Amino acid sequence: MGPVTVRPARPEEYDAVGDLTVDAYLKDGLLSPESSYISILRDAADRAAEAELLVAELAGELMGAVLYCPPDSIYVEIAAPHEAEFRMLAVLAAARGKGVGGALVRACIDRARDAGLTGLRLSTQRNMRAAHRIYERIGFERTPDRDWSPVPGVDLITYALVF
Repeated sequence: MGPVTVRPARPEEYDAVGDLTVDAYLKDGLLSPESSYISILRDAADRAAEAELLVAELAGELMGAVLYCPPDSIYVEIAAPHEAEFRMLAVLAAARGKGVGGALVRACIDRARDAGLTGLRLSTQRNMRAAHRIYERIGFERTPDRDWSPVPGVDLITYALVF
C-alpha cells in the first residue's frame, strides 16, 4: 500500500474528516449515536480554525485524522502552557495496523518539539487499548494525576511525552 503521508487537512476535506472521525468513534463503541460529542467530532472546520487538523493518507485515501493543539488553542484540555496536546485521534478500521495512528502521533510530536515545547499530552478512554499500546510504544507514560472526567460517566486517563 505504500507509506503513510501526514499533512494538514484541506478545507474541501473537512466534511470527510468529520465523517471519518465520527465513523471511527461509533464503530469502536466509544460513543453512543445520541452523544452530543458527535457534533464536535463532525465539525472539522472548527477544529481546523482553532488548532491544526492533520490527516493521514494511505495509497491516496484519507485513513485517519488528529487534532494537534498548541498551547494557545481553545481545544487544549490538560496541557500546561509549555506543552501541546493532541485530541480526537481517529483511524478507519481498514487502516488499523498499517502505521496510520503512529504516523499521526509522531507528526504531533514533531510539531511540539519544533515549537520548543517541553512535552505533549493526551486524554484517552480506558477501553482504547490499541491506542494505549501505540502511545506506550512511542514513549508516552501514564499520568494518573491528570486523569479526569469531562462529563459524568466518562472517565479519561492521560499520558504525557516529556522532551
